[in-house]
Amino acid sequence: MTAKTILSKLVLLPCSKVYGLITCTRNKFFDWHILPQHEFDIPVVVVGNLAVGGTGKTPHTEYIVEALRQDYHIAVLSRGYKRHTKGFVMATPYSKPTDIGDEAYQVYQKFDRKVVVAVCEDRVHGIRELRRLVPEVNLIILDDAFQHRYVKPAVSIVITEYNRPVFNDKMLPYGRLRESVRGINRADIVIVSKVPDGVKDVDYMLFKKGLGLFPYHQLFYSHYRYEDLVPLYPGQVESLPYLDWLTESDSILAVAGIDNPRPFVRYLKSFMAKVRVNIFSDHHAFSRKDMELLLKRYTTMKGERKIIVTTEKDAVRMAASPYFPPELRSATFYLPVKVDFLPQGGGSFDDTLRRLIRQAR
Repeated sequence: MTAKTILSKLVLLPCSKVYGLITCTRNKFFDWHILPQHEFDIPVVVVGNLAVGGTGKTPHTEYIVEALRQDYHIAVLSRGYKRHTKGFVMATPYSKPTDIGDEAYQVYQKFDRKVVVAVCEDRVHGIRELRRLVPEVNLIILDDAFQHRYVKPAVSIVITEYNRPVFNDKMLPYGRLRESVRGINRADIVIVSKVPDGVKDVDYMLFKKGLGLFPYHQLFYSHYRYEDLVPLYPGQVESLPYLDWLTESDSILAVAGIDNPRPFVRYLKSFMAKVRVNIFSDHHAFSRKDMELLLKRYTTMKGERKIIVTTEKDAVRMAASPYFPPELRSATFYLPVKVDFLPQGGGSFDDTLRRLIRQAR
């Protein structure tokens, strides 16, 4: 153990204990009805996690919207992380990522603006505004709101990443947990996300044991399925270069500003092309300097064919940047991601979710 690690443990671990005590006390206040929870006359589905970032909440939210939108008039409400606005804002065809946050903007664009999307720090106020402005909405999905307990949900879904198990983590700031792992007991459904290939049955059993779930919990496992590349600027390219066309004489500049870019980078490196990686912080706002750097790295890359590939979440910020180099428009693509549920969880996630929503009415 290095001196830096020892110092970090001595300083941050006590802070984690204090933070854990605060979150535990807050949760007890809700359990004892000292702090109020608000119920609504339509189902509210909460999607969240115990740890900060990187579990795949947005792709799973999109999956849920797709699964339920034939049965319900859905609205998605989130905080709108790192937006430049305040209060309640509803997405419109004129919205930008800076207005509603990149994740809300991604959901709005993904469903061709046919799903109601709004952001608000105060979820109770946000739900009331949605009910007032769009009375036909009859189901609301709260993205990243498991700790926002002022809303009493019909169904709570917690997502935890396979490669970052919550039962091996610590509270912030020493670890990544927003609250104690015991908070998972409030969930109705637990999803273990980003399960890699090659996981054996015994590994699933050990992970389930580590979670310490109760019989009422519905446990599912999911993984990512990457789809074909999509041009960042569709009008700028004549044909779409699928990754399996690339050879060892070609090059990819991978650009990611997400919490956990490892699966994205690993996928790109599974092809024959040489991959150069540029990692930015989560929700990174691309500046003029960043764009100049990408242009320089792209132009100095060697390769018979050269492309830039970014994540779906980064794509909305890159495309909206006024500094994006025109020279890169025909060479830049993003990699869409879809969620697939694995059979190891048992049963159908879609059917289970619909049943729990019906039972909560």
